[in-house]
Amino acid sequence: MLGDRFLCVTHRGRRTGRTRHTVLEVVRFDRAAPEVTVIAGWGPSTQWYRNLEAAPAEEVVIGRRRWHRPRHRFLEEPERVAVLRSYVEDYPRASRVLGLVFGFSTIDERAIARIAERTRAVAFSPAASA
Repeated sequence: MLGDRFLCVTHRGRRTGRTRHTVLEVVRFDRAAPEVTVIAGWGPSTQWYRNLEAAPAEEVVIGRRRWHRPRHRFLEEPERVAVLRSYVEDYPRASRVLGLVFGFSTIDERAIARIAERTRAVAFSPAASA
C-alpha cells in the first residue's frame, strides 16, 4: 500500500518482551544490495531503536518484500550525513518538513550535519541464506 517509502519493522520490547510493530519512513533503499535505511528521529532515546540495540528485529516488511530475521547495522555519523544528503536531493519536499521538525527553515550542509548528529539510523538487509 505504501510502496517502498515506508516499512514496518517488527521487534520485541526490551523490557516487556511484547511484540511491537513500528512504521518508519525509508530514507534510502539500495535495491541492488538490497539494504533499506531508516532514521530514529528522536536519536538514541527512540524506543524502537533502543529495542533493536537489545535484540534484532524479527521482521521487516517493505512493499511486497518480507524479510524474516533481517540483519541490521547502526550507521555512524558520517554515513548518516551521506544518507541525509541523498534524502534531501531525492525528496526535497519531505526534507523541508524534516528540517522544520528540527528547527531549520532551510536544509543546507549545516542543517544536515546537525540533524545527523541528533538522530540515529539503522540499515536493514535480508538475512543471509543458509
